[in-house]
Amino acid sequence: MDRETVKRYLPWVVATTLFMEQLDSTIVNTAVPAMAASLHVTPLSLKAVVTSYILSLAVCIPISGWMADRFGTRRVFASAVALFTVASILCGVSVSVPMLVAARILQGIGAAMMMPVGRLAVIRTFAKSELLVALNFVVLPALIGPLLGPTVGGLIVHWLSWREIFFVNVPVGLVAQWLIHRHLPDYHGDAPRPLDVVGLVLFGAGTALLSWLLEVFGEHHLDVTSTAILLLLAGSLLAAYGFHASHTEHPLLRLALFRLRTFRVSVVGGFVTRLGIGGLPFLLPLLYQLGLGLPAWESGLLMMPAAAAAMGMKLIAPRVLAILGYRKVLIVNTLMIGVTIGLFSLVGAATPLPLIVLLGLAQGFFNSLQFSSMNSMAYADIDAADSSMASTIASSMQQMSLSFGLASGSLVTAWFLGDLPQSDRLAVSGALHHAFVTLGVVTLLSSLSFWTLRPEDGESVSRGALVDA
Repeated sequence: MDRETVKRYLPWVVATTLFMEQLDSTIVNTAVPAMAASLHVTPLSLKAVVTSYILSLAVCIPISGWMADRFGTRRVFASAVALFTVASILCGVSVSVPMLVAARILQGIGAAMMMPVGRLAVIRTFAKSELLVALNFVVLPALIGPLLGPTVGGLIVHWLSWREIFFVNVPVGLVAQWLIHRHLPDYHGDAPRPLDVVGLVLFGAGTALLSWLLEVFGEHHLDVTSTAILLLLAGSLLAAYGFHASHTEHPLLRLALFRLRTFRVSVVGGFVTRLGIGGLPFLLPLLYQLGLGLPAWESGLLMMPAAAAAMGMKLIAPRVLAILGYRKVLIVNTLMIGVTIGLFSLVGAATPLPLIVLLGLAQGFFNSLQFSSMNSMAYADIDAADSSMASTIASSMQQMSLSFGLASGSLVTAWFLGDLPQSDRLAVSGALHHAFVTLGVVTLLSSLSFWTLRPEDGESVSRGALVDA
C-alpha cells in the first residue's frame, strides 16, 4: 500500500475505534442510575465501573508503545479491538458489580492498546506540518460517539435494559476489524527495546493504588491511619519508578522527554486541566437524572450539545491555533473552561432548558479546543525516533488525569452530601453544585502552567493549517 493511500484511509481506521470507545463510555455514564437500581447499589458507588475502565487504561497504556514496536501496529491494534469487543459482551451478561468491574477492566486493557497505537500510526504517517489537521480529522468522526452515546444509552435504558448498551460495540468492533486488516499500516520499531518489567510493576502498582484510594476514601471504607499509610506507599512506588527510570537504559516511560518544554507543558499542564474536566461525564448525568429528576433519555439529549459543539470546533481549531498561537489559546481557553464548569453549579430545577443547552454548547466548544491544543502541541518538538515513547507517555498521563478527575469529582460530591440519602434530590443537587465549583477552581488554577510557553511554541504543527485553508 503506497503512502498516499495510507494517508487517505488511516484516519478512518483509527476514528472507527475511537468512535467505539467514546460511544461505550458515554453510554455507560448515562446508564449509571439504571445500573445501580438493577444491581441494588447506590449510584455514586458505581463510580468503580467507570474508574476501573479508565484506571486499567492508565496502567496498561505504558506497554502499548513497546508492544507496537515489538509486534507491529497492525497485530496489536487488531488484538486490542478483539479484546474490547469480547469484554463488551462480558459486561452485558454481568450479574454483579464485581463481575461488571472485572469485565470493564478487560475493556480498558483492550482500549489501552487501541488509543496510543492508533495515534502512533498517525504520527508516523503524517509530517509535523500535517499532524494537527490529521489528528483533528481522526477525532472528528470519533466525536459522533459522544453525540449519539447519551441519547442511544438513554433510549436503550428507557425501552430495554442497561445490559443492551454494551452489545452496541459488537457490530462496530467487527467493522473495525475489517478496516484494520485492509488499511492499517504495520509499523515496527527500528530497534525494539526490552520490556522494563520492574518499571511496569512500580508504575502500575503506584498508579492503581493511588486511584483505588481515591475511590474507597469517598466511600469511607478506611480509617485515617490506613489511608495515610497506603497513600505514602503509592507515592513511594511512583517515586521509586522515577529513580528507576533515570538509572536504566530502556525505561518503561522515558522521563527525559519532559526536558522538552512543549512536551512538558502539554502533558503536565494537561494533566491538571483534565482533573477538572474528568468528572463532568460522570457528574452531569447525575445532576440531570438525580438532581433534576429527568429520565435517562432526556438526560442523554442534554449531553448532545457539548458533543455537537466539539465537532464544530474541530473544524476551525487548526486555523485558530495557527493565527493566535498555542500560548494565547491555552491560557484563555483554560480560564473559559473553568468558568463554564463552575456555571453548572447554578443549574437547578428552575433553570430554563435553553440555558442548559447553551452551557453545554460552551462546554463542548472550549473542551474540544483544549484537547486539540494540548494533544497536538505535545509532538511539536519530538523527534521521529521518540514518537512511540512520547505517544505512550502522553496517553498514560491523559488517562491517569481523567481517572483521578472522575474519582475526585465523585469524592467531592460524596463529601458534601455527607450522610444524607442519595434519594434526596435537593441534597444531591447541592452536593453536585459544590463539586462543580471545586472542579472549576482547579481548572482555573491549571491555566498558570501555560504561561511558561513562548509565543512561537507549537508552530511546527500548526503552520500547515494556514497553508491548507
